[in-house]
Order: sequence, then structure tokens, then C-alpha cells
Amino acid sequence: MQENISKLIGLDRKFILASKSPRRKHLLTMLGFKFDIIPAHIDETNHNNLESAEYVKTLALEKAKHIAKDIEHPSIIMGADTTVVLDGEMLHKPTDRDDAFRILKTLSGNTHTVHTGVALVSAPEMKGIADVKSTLVTFRELDDKEIWAYIDGGSPMDKAGAYGIQDDFGALFVSRIEGCYYNIVGLPLEMLYSMMKKFITIF
Repeated sequence: MQENISKLIGLDRKFILASKSPRRKHLLTMLGFKFDIIPAHIDETNHNNLESAEYVKTLALEKAKHIAKDIEHPSIIMGADTTVVLDGEMLHKPTDRDDAFRILKTLSGNTHTVHTGVALVSAPEMKGIADVKSTLVTFRELDDKEIWAYIDGGSPMDKAGAYGIQDDFGALFVSRIEGCYYNIVGLPLEMLYSMMKKFITIF
């Protein structure tokens, strides 16, 4: 599968994921890609003044560039960032259990937006492109007992918006989505594929 996809898009370089997200790793593996993982650690507070969609796109590009600058062999580095937005407020990963409860209680019964920024940067050329995908997600009304049960399972703590739609329990919170499902998981696959097809024509 990986060889077929690589031939389709003309990918003949090493592919590097600049993220430690197990969900992005799983999705790329599901497509059949072979890739290395080099997590990017950057200061994400430098761009808090940006609008949410621009924020994730900018962070995705910075993550990819952060890794690409130290890569000497021909490679393509992918960076990504996801945020959840409700009424203009970006809901990041919860800081603790109480914060996770606050976030989920806020999302309960409401429709929020999930933005995922994706960036591709070439090494050693340091050429890059970035884009963002947005999906609307509606939660049913949640009661406190099920919110705490979800938090007790530990799932919310490493996720923007304190939930994962791919989780057995988290999936039960969502009554409706409008847009790309995989965007909510953390990597819009169709957009990534289209970006890669476009990006390899640069070389």
C-alpha cells in the first residue's frame, strides 16, 4: 500500500512525522506510509494572538520547520496542530481533571469547531506549504456522572477539547458532525494527500 501511494504522488523522499500523537501515527500507518517520528517541541504560546484557524496552521508549519532545519538528507517533514473552538475560545488540552470537566461541560449541548493545521516542509531546501481543515461537531447534553467517568478513564488529558471521537466513550458524546471525520481525530487525510500531491511538484 505504501509503495502504491508513494507512486501515485511521486514521493521518493524519507517521510518524517514531527508529532508524538499516537492518533496521527495510527492514521498514517493505516494509509500504509512508512515514516520516522521526530516530535517537535516548540513554544506554542507565541501565537496566542492569532485567529484559531491561522493559529493551528502557523504552529503546524513551525513544528515542521523546527525538525527540517536539522535534517540533511532529502526528506519531507509533516507538522500538525489541532484546536477546538467554541464561541471564539480555543479549548486546548486540559491542564488537570477539573479543567477537563470544565471543557467538557462547556461543550455539552453545543456545536464547536475543530481546526487542524497541516504543514509539509522539505529538507534540506526548507520549502513549505500549510493548510487548515475545519469541522463542526455537535455534542448532546452530557450529565456530570458520564463526564467524570470519561475523565477517570484518562482519555481527555492529551487531547484538544478534552475528548477523542475515536474513543469508545468519547464517540458517545457526539450527535452530529459536519465535515471531515479524520480532522476531528487530528489529521485530515484527504487534505494531506492533496497537499502531498501538490508539494512534490515543487522539486
